[in-house]
Amino acid sequence: MRIILLGPPGAGKGTQSERIVERYGIPQLSTGDMLRAAVTAGTPVGLEAKSIMESGGLVPDAVVVGIVADRVEEADAKPGFILDGFPRTVEQAKALDKMLAEKGIALDAVVEFVVDENALVGRIAKRAEETAARGQPVRKDDTPEVFKTRLDAYKRQTAPLSDYYAGTGLLRKIDGMQPIDTVTGEVVTLLDGFREKAVS
Repeated sequence: MRIILLGPPGAGKGTQSERIVERYGIPQLSTGDMLRAAVTAGTPVGLEAKSIMESGGLVPDAVVVGIVADRVEEADAKPGFILDGFPRTVEQAKALDKMLAEKGIALDAVVEFVVDENALVGRIAKRAEETAARGQPVRKDDTPEVFKTRLDAYKRQTAPLSDYYAGTGLLRKIDGMQPIDTVTGEVVTLLDGFREKAVS
């Protein structure tokens, strides 16, 4: 079972990823974690990424895709994986498609959590207020101003992936404004359907 999770910041991808990992025993592949692991392991792609990062540059798509390519070959990812946070752009998605096709790996689905952006901003503002009221420090990402900036970046760079994957027939949309357990139930129904299809 190989899936990509899409949705703006605050849509619940992290929570649902954790539940998918727990239920299906497949790893969540985070590009940040993979980059750090590749650098630590001293793989050829990791060394390339390290030199770029040390010079203050952005790691190019080709290097990130190379790191994903190495990671999906590891034993724990053989039965499947979740990609969350990658691809971020249509160009990255095309490069990912090409790499997976070369390995004979097919994605099962791209699950998009559809949310009301105004409600999300309100939710973040409320969370920041409650955190401050408890006397705890508010994370920088949890301020409405920073959140809106992240939301704008998502709309510019990542939202076009919805149309891209709709064109491939892989996109499945789930209402992310529902209660968390309801969203999980819909995700499980969807993924169980893919698993049954694979077994039959």
